[in-house]
Amino acid sequence: MNHEMHHRYPQQKIQTINIRHIGQSDSRIYMPVRFPPLAALRAFEAAARLESFSRAADEIHVTHGAVSHQVRALEDFIGVPLFMREGRGVVLTGDGRTLAAEIRAGLAQIGAAAEAIRRRARSNRLTISVLPSFGSRWLMPRIGGFMSAHPGWEISIDSSSALADFARDGIDVAVRFGRGPWPGLHGEWLMDDEYILVASPKLNRGRLPKRPEQLAQYALLRADVEPWRAWCAAAGVDLKPPDTGVDYQDMGVMLQSAIEAQGIMLTRHAIAAAEIERGALVQLFDVAVPAEFAYWIVWPDAMPASERVLAFRDWLLAETAAVPKKPRARRKVRSP
Repeated sequence: MNHEMHHRYPQQKIQTINIRHIGQSDSRIYMPVRFPPLAALRAFEAAARLESFSRAADEIHVTHGAVSHQVRALEDFIGVPLFMREGRGVVLTGDGRTLAAEIRAGLAQIGAAAEAIRRRARSNRLTISVLPSFGSRWLMPRIGGFMSAHPGWEISIDSSSALADFARDGIDVAVRFGRGPWPGLHGEWLMDDEYILVASPKLNRGRLPKRPEQLAQYALLRADVEPWRAWCAAAGVDLKPPDTGVDYQDMGVMLQSAIEAQGIMLTRHAIAAAEIERGALVQLFDVAVPAEFAYWIVWPDAMPASERVLAFRDWLLAETAAVPKKPRARRKVRSP
């Protein structure tokens, strides 16, 4: 088999090119005739690392036949076998192992160079991931103070209900509402919250319910995540939670519906506080239910906190400390 492979892959010659630079001495630069096909290098690296054409095909989202074709093209280009095919499996040859190691080293250098450039380009940028409702209703009315304190910084707000993928999305820091801490993340507790009932003062031409028992006569805005049963128990009223109408997935949109007098909303105090303060909403009844979750600021354990992240953390802690609330003991946790 090796004898046949030797005749199949004749050794290729290397060109020597002389280049004269004006004002410089002659330089002799050795350049290959052609650069290997990038697609073939990608398929080979995956197959070599995974020791399987099938698994490589799954990783790079092509067919098994496509990986085999690319590897064969690379072998034809280089002139030596890179894999020994044994039954339904493959094993790297000595040349294959050497090439795979060099490719991995080259990719690592490319990745490191790209990351260094990316970090330099982002040296004055802070990307923050927040829930849409928290971002629009709590953070954005306050972020101007942080920007004024750091006028040379670029602040990017990534508003999404999905959990942040710090590496993929270029996120520096995130504010989460949940039961922290989370594996792999450094987390610091910011504040607790509570659920209250709110409505526009214009709802029903200003004739708002005076007792919880009257809520059944009003439109109740619906979001499956809100603890209606817990609130009703705290209010001492036997009321069926809303299960018809629009099922809101965005609390900011739902809050806007309440502002526009479309119904009564059960919401987190932090989301509605600014609207209550400016008179767009009023709290109904002196009943509040503690939220099961809390707000946390998080960033990856594996990534040292930058000056920008720490500055934002300090500012956010100061802002949340100034918000009237019923705090539990402050917690600061680093995941194991």
